[in-house]
Amino acid sequence: MAGGMHFKRAEGEQRYDVFHTDCPARDVVDHVTSRWGVWVLISLRSTDLRFYELRESIRGISEKMLSQTLRALVEDDLVWRRVEPTTPPQVTYGLTEFGRHVSEPLTLLFDRITERLAARDVEADA
Repeated sequence: MAGGMHFKRAEGEQRYDVFHTDCPARDVVDHVTSRWGVWVLISLRSTDLRFYELRESIRGISEKMLSQTLRALVEDDLVWRRVEPTTPPQVTYGLTEFGRHVSEPLTLLFDRITERLAARDVEADA
């Protein structure tokens, strides 16, 4: 297909050319597959987490990078953010329906990788 792969939007006939630098779908893919985006989506697959719980679950991420990553994923409607008016405010994050849908193949990917690594370790020990 000339010009790259095209996807129809559900609400209209507009098509996305994901190989074009101005494509909005490309921005979402960039956020999902960023260094930390993948880890945030995987961490939120099993439960909603507060900011510091999320930071502790993703070893090596700084508060700044977590904030930036969460901001992008919330803007893309992959993650929701709830602020409870307490002192200090409690901020909780979770996956939207879209975020759950997008994170499913990531979970399968990680399962395949860890299964393969486990099998390789067993073979090496034998």
